This record gives sequence, C-alpha cells and structure tokens, in this order.
Amino acid sequence: MPAAASPPEAWVYLLACADGSLYCGWTTDLQRRVAAHAVGRASRYTRARLPVALAFALGLPTRAAARRAERAIKGLTRAEKLALAAGSREVRQRVLHSASAQ
Repeated sequence: MPAAASPPEAWVYLLACADGSLYCGWTTDLQRRVAAHAVGRASRYTRARLPVALAFALGLPTRAAARRAERAIKGLTRAEKLALAAGSREVRQRVLHSASAQ
C-alpha cells in the first residue's frame, strides 16, 4: 500500500481582486490567510481592492518552495496567471519546476 502524502507545509496562492487585478502570496495557513485578505487585514494591496476571491492555490512541501513558486508566479504575464487560475497544466508545471529548483 503506498504511503499517504504528507500535508503541504506551505501554500502559494492567487487572489482575484474586485478591480480585476491579481494578487500572489504564500502562507502556511491558506484558510486563515484568505480569510484575513477577505476582511482587509492581510495586505494594503488587497484591502483597497475588496472583495477578493481565491483563484488558485498550490500546496508545497516547504516554505522555501512556496517562496520560489511565488517568485515564479509573479514573473508570469497576466495571461499566464489567468491560464494558471483556469487550470493550465503547462503553466502549473513551470511553476512547480521553479519551486523545486534549488
């Protein structure tokens, strides 16, 4: 029987803001962080662009991997970020590759 995968230590996420912009961040507690964004307590950027909605989240094994994935996502074009949120396997694989690079 295969071993159960361990839960992610960290998450990278994309929020869709009310003004149409996208916000990328990372956290160790996705539910808490998204809830904080939703009430305007997580960042100055999203506080001015409420309401926000979770568009994409990816669990990662380490905080360092989440930070690398965040950097990779922030380097994507808007079209690529929207494709990621829509489920693009190609863009997701590129982000995962960046997250695993040491």
